[in-house]
Amino acid sequence: MGHYVPHTDDEIAAMLADIGLSSLDELFDVVPAALRLAGGLNLAQGVSEPDVIAEMERLADRNRVGADLVCFAGAGAYDHEVPSATRRLTMRTEFVTAYTPYQPEVAQGVLQALFEYQTMVGRLSGLAVANASLYDGASAMVEAVNLAAAATRRATVWVSGGVHPHWRATLATFAAGTGHQVVDVPLRDGVTDWAAVPDGEAPGAIVVANPNYLGVIEDLGPARAAADRHHALLLGGFDPVSAGLLRSPGDDGADVAFGEGQPFGTPLSLGGPYLGLFACRLEHVRRLPGRLVGRTVDVESRAAYVTTLRAREQDIRREKASSNVCTNQTLIAVAAMIQLSWLGTGGLRELALRCARGTRYTREALLSIPGVSPFTRGAVLREFAVHVPIDPVVAVDRMAEEGFLAGVPVGLHAGVTVGPGDEAGERGLLVAVTERRTKAEIDAYAAALEKVVR
Repeated sequence: MGHYVPHTDDEIAAMLADIGLSSLDELFDVVPAALRLAGGLNLAQGVSEPDVIAEMERLADRNRVGADLVCFAGAGAYDHEVPSATRRLTMRTEFVTAYTPYQPEVAQGVLQALFEYQTMVGRLSGLAVANASLYDGASAMVEAVNLAAAATRRATVWVSGGVHPHWRATLATFAAGTGHQVVDVPLRDGVTDWAAVPDGEAPGAIVVANPNYLGVIEDLGPARAAADRHHALLLGGFDPVSAGLLRSPGDDGADVAFGEGQPFGTPLSLGGPYLGLFACRLEHVRRLPGRLVGRTVDVESRAAYVTTLRAREQDIRREKASSNVCTNQTLIAVAAMIQLSWLGTGGLRELALRCARGTRYTREALLSIPGVSPFTRGAVLREFAVHVPIDPVVAVDRMAEEGFLAGVPVGLHAGVTVGPGDEAGERGLLVAVTERRTKAEIDAYAAALEKVVR
């Protein structure tokens, strides 16, 4: 685009006169010469807006449009249906223009929506208190670890290899600054092998996901037992869709639950923005990251909504804070609240059941293909992995030519520690099946994969 400066020459001259300077050079004299950019930026001359649009369209035309591909990929981002009611209500100007509310007297509607969102996340997680959301599942997991470290005063964290590798990478990045000692616990046949944890410092937090990254349903019992043995907190990653059929992390003994809320009301959107779900037991409410909306009454005894428990370290003594997150994903959280309201308890169960039935049918269809075998043998709900007889990256590329987004390559090279010496993990394909996939699409997908792997 052409050169853009928001101030006119007259405005700049007036500003300089007001502060007693004669030029912009004099204004920036305080910046050492060694820090200045000599000669300006090496940028091309600006062009007109129509030319910019034309160039962007030319570049966009080189992409393979995702809508052309039938999506069987997941790994944390899923092609679920976003109902028209959810889209229309979420995009109302009252919500689209809203930010984290600081003045309750002018934000009662948004605060009430967030309060309802918190209530729904609390019910999904089986825990007493949920916050008004975080950025995504990865940041929610990091905040859970921060809470546990502050509560137990211990820096060692055991993390299941079944937790999303991107989330574990995010934790590793934070740990480099916070000093957390992350101990990776490998998988054995698709589930966490807690017996493989090496001797060392007692953990303050034990992190496990159910279902895990490979789609396998994990038993949280051994993790809960390890947490009790070491007086640690159990942090349970959960899939909100699976909550329609599986026990909640709170019912399974988790002290903190975290997850990704994208399946409710948010399309794939090229990777974001998404939604971090977070809930914990009531005794940890003072360490809850981000914002918390409460319900009270005003001076006339009418229901009123406010942000509450704000006088705490993350706002006023940040160097002692267990979290410095002081905001939330208002619009994405509202979308999730609207979709959950639209579904209801029965609708959520039906959604999870349709995913489970489609997944079972797809898995059986793929395993009937010569050369395709189970990556794991555990029970699954919406996602599963298989070994394929060719490089899975090649398989994904060839399946795109057939009209399918086939899945996500997984294995040792993708950050999933399957088990000691399991080099076969290099040839895995992670497949997800949502309620949007029809029987005809699944049959066509299986036929295309059989053709590709021959």
